[in-house]
Amino acid sequence: MIKKYWQKGGKQKRIVVLSAFVLVLLLFFLRDNYQPALLFVRKYVFLILMGGLFLGFTLSKFRSALTAGKRVLILIGIVVFFGAGWFLGWKMELYQFMQTYNVFNNLNLVEISELPLTQNERIQPYNNIVTMAYESIGETQEVSAPQLVRVDSTNQWTMAVQPAEEYMWQRMNDNTEELFSVPSTSPFPRFSDKSRIPITFAIGESLAFSRNTYNAVVQRFNFFQLFTMEPSEVFYMKDDTGKWVQVVSLIKWKGFFFPYPSYGGVMVIEPGEHDFGDYMERITIGKGTYISPKETQNHPFLTRQNTLNEKVSRLQAQSLQFLGGFTDPLPWNMETAVKIPDLADDQNQQPFVTDFNFEGMNTDAFSGLYHWFGLEPIGEERTSLAFSVLVPADGTDALYYYNHAAKKEGLAGVSAMPLKVIESKKEYDWSVNKPVEFRPFVKYIAGRKRLFVLSTIAAKREGNKKFDGAATPDLALIDLEYRDVIWVDAKHPSQWETTILNQLGETWKASEGLTDKELYPNKIEIDVVPIQQLDSLNIDTLSEENIEVVTDTISK
Repeated sequence: MIKKYWQKGGKQKRIVVLSAFVLVLLLFFLRDNYQPALLFVRKYVFLILMGGLFLGFTLSKFRSALTAGKRVLILIGIVVFFGAGWFLGWKMELYQFMQTYNVFNNLNLVEISELPLTQNERIQPYNNIVTMAYESIGETQEVSAPQLVRVDSTNQWTMAVQPAEEYMWQRMNDNTEELFSVPSTSPFPRFSDKSRIPITFAIGESLAFSRNTYNAVVQRFNFFQLFTMEPSEVFYMKDDTGKWVQVVSLIKWKGFFFPYPSYGGVMVIEPGEHDFGDYMERITIGKGTYISPKETQNHPFLTRQNTLNEKVSRLQAQSLQFLGGFTDPLPWNMETAVKIPDLADDQNQQPFVTDFNFEGMNTDAFSGLYHWFGLEPIGEERTSLAFSVLVPADGTDALYYYNHAAKKEGLAGVSAMPLKVIESKKEYDWSVNKPVEFRPFVKYIAGRKRLFVLSTIAAKREGNKKFDGAATPDLALIDLEYRDVIWVDAKHPSQWETTILNQLGETWKASEGLTDKELYPNKIEIDVVPIQQLDSLNIDTLSEENIEVVTDTISK
């Protein structure tokens, strides 16, 4: 058709050349708009090729068929083929099954013999942080999704204050001019004073057109990355010079047969004002500095950090269902098959970003932020803790897991925790209060490491779908072995271990045959002097220094 039009004359040739030039320009400048279609082809390339070959073969048979009956049978065969593919692939989730198996085969699995200790426990749950942030901004603003990251030497919830999606003019004209950075270990995070960071980003998650973070990052991709890379979560953190930057986590799709997502590095976007030069750069080559997974270790601010997309870590954790072999997760087997338990009342599901300390353990794992999963058996009635999975949150090529089931520890899983908490405080109105985010709490107490889960009680208005930020959060620690609930004071984390010992110490002592020295290793024993001997002491002969020592000892 185009060839015939080209041969009609010079005018038609000019129109064809001009149209081709315009088409090339559109393909270049609008690649952020059609890139999802390229990704779709990449994700399902095997199925598309298989379906295309089958369709081409059957249609050729259809054309050559001499009778109407054969043609009807061929059409029925096409419908059955694609119907069966939909039912098995999507309805029965066999496509995801094979995808997860590919993830498992490419994992760097490391089994650990003991759990690392936790540190810098966060107090407020995710949705409380969101609620409190929205209590501190104006009508035309919104906050980006809070992310738990390391800032300097502390763990902080960081999020951008940006133009709201409902206000199109602000999205086109305004910048992101402020960040929230609040400590995760505080029971009362303040969204004022030092927690508000004045900074300007011409690119943001809610901004429109080329100033949108997704669009700017996609424009930065080279030709091959358009088919394999996908921007995901956005993190705000300090770089190695102490400057605040946007860090966009990238997903890289790998494999030909049933492609699977993996960590693809990050794109770092610098702060700055919006001007004409910035505009030209965005629409032509995009914005950001790409840092591949291998190069991450050369940037200290990206190590021991949280930059991994949770969809990737969830798929990696779920792939442990194949530890017992390829057929183990199938319905007639399932001896070691596991699932990630998602609780109906919890608005923030696993993984939970947790700060682990690996010091003193026989492993090369770093101490820092990890995505933690508590995996359970597949059956709905089975709520034991089968595996603890730790995925390095900085994208390090490793997955650490501890096999509770193989060690026959008999620990209760996360699914069983809400009822334990509710049962321990029957006087609560549990219709508007929910125990949420059962995250790990591992401490060395009474002679060994003990695993608890820490939960925050989140309030919810009746009829409201979202949780409200609690001014004074109630915290519950649950011993997964003894199934006991310990209520602790959010304002005094240093007293939590003492509270645990006061409640469970005697139970542990009787059940495990512990001695007082094992139960209270830091207890100082002092000899008590009988009153009769005190009467015979010549107090006047005691020096001033000795009196201070005696006084200090008695006070302790």
